[in-house]
Amino acid sequence: MLLVLKVKEILWTKHARAKMRFYKLSEQRVRRVLNSPKRTEEGIAPNTIAIMQPAGNEKYPYEIWVMIQTSADKRGIKRETTRKITKIISAWKYPGKTKPGEAIKEPLSEISATGRIV
Repeated sequence: MLLVLKVKEILWTKHARAKMRFYKLSEQRVRRVLNSPKRTEEGIAPNTIAIMQPAGNEKYPYEIWVMIQTSADKRGIKRETTRKITKIISAWKYPGKTKPGEAIKEPLSEISATGRIV
């Protein structure tokens, strides 16, 4: 199932900006994933969508995932047209390839503050 987003306005969370810095992802790279995703899955958080685009090469493949939430602008209710707002919640690189329908987790979310795998 391909999801085509007509993105009018993008809101970036502080968490997404921090993850982009950590994984060395530019704003333009995340926008490219938004505009042409290879696969979409249901996000972990309520009312979210996770979209993916493969990257890397055959020897070192990885996937770029972006978790988004779409909604109509509250201010647009009074007007005739409503603006579609896309909120970028998180963005990360996943090493390797995931299978469709597999649970999506950020690679570092399984490690606790003590450094042990949860």
